[in-house]
Amino acid sequence: MSENTTSAQDSPAEWGQAPARRRATFNTLPVSEIRRLTADAVEVTFAVPEQLQDDYDYAPGQYVALRREIDGREVRRSYSICSAPVRGEVRVAIKKNLGGVFSTWANEELQVGDELEVMNPQGAFTSRAASGVNITSMNDAERVAAQEVARKKDVHLVAFAAGSGITPIMAIARAVLSASQTSSVDLVYANRSSSDVMFAEEIGDLKDRTPSRFAVHHILSREQRINPLHSGRVDQERLDQLLDDVLQPERTDEWFLCGPFELVQMCRDTLTARGVPEENVRFELFTTGTPENPQGQAGRAVVEDPSGEQISITFTLDGLSSQVDSPAAAHETVLNAALRARPDVPFACAGGVCGTCRAKVTEGDFEMAENYALEKDEIEAGYVLTCQTRPTGESLSLSFDA
Repeated sequence: MSENTTSAQDSPAEWGQAPARRRATFNTLPVSEIRRLTADAVEVTFAVPEQLQDDYDYAPGQYVALRREIDGREVRRSYSICSAPVRGEVRVAIKKNLGGVFSTWANEELQVGDELEVMNPQGAFTSRAASGVNITSMNDAERVAAQEVARKKDVHLVAFAAGSGITPIMAIARAVLSASQTSSVDLVYANRSSSDVMFAEEIGDLKDRTPSRFAVHHILSREQRINPLHSGRVDQERLDQLLDDVLQPERTDEWFLCGPFELVQMCRDTLTARGVPEENVRFELFTTGTPENPQGQAGRAVVEDPSGEQISITFTLDGLSSQVDSPAAAHETVLNAALRARPDVPFACAGGVCGTCRAKVTEGDFEMAENYALEKDEIEAGYVLTCQTRPTGESLSLSFDA
């Protein structure tokens, strides 16, 4: 998001002081607790030493990337923080995916006392209503909407989550409900069966504590439930029925969508068609549907052709300028080329989802394949996701510091 400034009177105290966009860096943190959530999901708590606690402040809904060498190769994955902000600790939920190298290792081998490299919290999947979003990172439309939401006493939020998409939603829901005694949340949570429901106990406890303000709609695709609306997949027909008969779009201040691409995109398109302003809908994806495999910190090797055309890529990171040549025939991404010059170039998902590798193009032509992280005003200002960006001219200059 673009860097806007605002005066103190534009920042209601109930917003809190969320961290501004900051340089993504890794630090080694110990695992202090591991709690089994379901048969294939665990909650992992990292202890943050006092000297790093300012760097690990976070807003509900943000994520961290975890980095570990597994079977001789570096693997990094991003996971949403699942708890409301607690100084000195970071909690994430890791669900084992079929064939998932990191998630399988974390569920089967990770132990208390192990140390992992943990990136400081990142991301903009945060609520304007729950102390936790820095208005300097908003565009104009979002800032106006944030001011309106923050002034309200009866904020209403609707969230759609599927599977492990509940992770950031739990943190956001807790924060919204505690920010005001008249705020309310509707949660639509899709899973295969009741045994797959993550944070089932916590969801029940939150419902018991705020029965009139927290409504939960469990939809199970492989279990028959009393209400037919709650059995089956969340398809277009079921989504329309939920919006028409259960939820209250006309009084909803914020929408949060977290899950697989197909579900999130269907919800976004439907809300847009119903006239919901774009700045009121926030989303986060598991994957884009065409996930990329991060190549570690060295960058994918490319075949050099001394007699062939070379593209010069220049970038600034932490005030230092670096340059790397990229064979035009390789058609590689800026991130891949940059990692060969500097292994500390920031990235996490390498799939156009998280936004960690964001940089601003200062000169040159390019194409960006996918984008599920940047806002329109960021793109107009020249920002790109380097994991999805390829030069189309003879040279390209960028800045990770912008």
